[in-house]
Amino acid sequence: MLRKSLPEFDEWANEIVSEVNSNVTQALPNFTEWADGIAQSTYQLLFQSYPNFTEQSEKIQHTTKDSVQKLVSIVNALSNLQDTSTSTAGVVDELLLIAQELLALHNESTPLPISCQELKSQFPSSLSGYYVLATDNETYTAYCNMEQLCGSGGGWTRLAYLNMNDAAEDCPSGFRLYQSGGVRACGRPNSGCVSIIFPSQNLSYSQICGRVKGYQYGSTDAIKPSYIYSYWHRYNIRNNIDTYYVDGVSITRGSYREHVWTLMSGYAEDSTVTHACPCNTGNSVSVLSFIGNNYFCESGSYGYASVTLYTNDTLWDGQDCFSNEAPCCNVPGIPWFHRDYGSATTTDYIELRVCGDESPSNEDAPVSYYEIYVK
Repeated sequence: MLRKSLPEFDEWANEIVSEVNSNVTQALPNFTEWADGIAQSTYQLLFQSYPNFTEQSEKIQHTTKDSVQKLVSIVNALSNLQDTSTSTAGVVDELLLIAQELLALHNESTPLPISCQELKSQFPSSLSGYYVLATDNETYTAYCNMEQLCGSGGGWTRLAYLNMNDAAEDCPSGFRLYQSGGVRACGRPNSGCVSIIFPSQNLSYSQICGRVKGYQYGSTDAIKPSYIYSYWHRYNIRNNIDTYYVDGVSITRGSYREHVWTLMSGYAEDSTVTHACPCNTGNSVSVLSFIGNNYFCESGSYGYASVTLYTNDTLWDGQDCFSNEAPCCNVPGIPWFHRDYGSATTTDYIELRVCGDESPSNEDAPVSYYEIYVK
């Protein structure tokens, strides 16, 4: 039997939101007792046996209609509280799952939003955090950035995230771990490219916004041509998006690899030859047509590049561009890259590749951080 009458659900939800708000600023030792009470009430309300539950589910959906925004607030608040105390982490995780199930229960009468942008439109005051979204008759949890990014208002859905500053974070499958001087980064295990794909969850989008941080290892040479010769002809084998056209990071979308952004690792800040950044003063290397102006390039070394991980100068952050490299930091948006396709939408997955035309024992551009959003 249900231990609470359904008409009291709104009042119950209000109490939860009030408790969440008050406990955010109060000392956490009282949180466990509060959480246990809510967990027990929720269990009694929804999960104990009830005759003819199918019939009663319609009443639940009707009664909870005005409580969706409160439940969204619960999910967000609990998500942001997860890391505040190891002693309450388990309780918070269980409460978060319960709140998510309540939202899923409501899905039939009032569908869950399919994107962070739709959520922002429905609830303009929503804060950045984790939310339950719907896709193809299923639900999933995604991080929503409700602030302005890349010159566009909130409602960005995050597809990709890595932060190797977190000691508990591992490199994506297939990537090689670099460690030096407290820096952890993920690069290539072999020659060529290593790749990771980020599904779109069938989300339709027309904008991509993101940033990547990495480091130079060894003698990277950006997009320096690599020629093969046949009789009187020479051919640049690094002119195809499906190849290791860059020493650095390639970001594309879809199975045909439509170019989104390229992040190059040049040889040295003071260099002007073809293996330096194309944005370096005095460098005349041609940028491939499919890249255009959609790239960032930086170097971690100054002068002769040795086989080491240059941890003192993070790449693609728009900082510490000296000498001939100065123009490379004076580009719009850096460290954020942005592609706006106007009215053209897609559900393509995003692919991130770390590439190089030589062995990683000689050169690499491992990444330590990335976040990619769509809307």
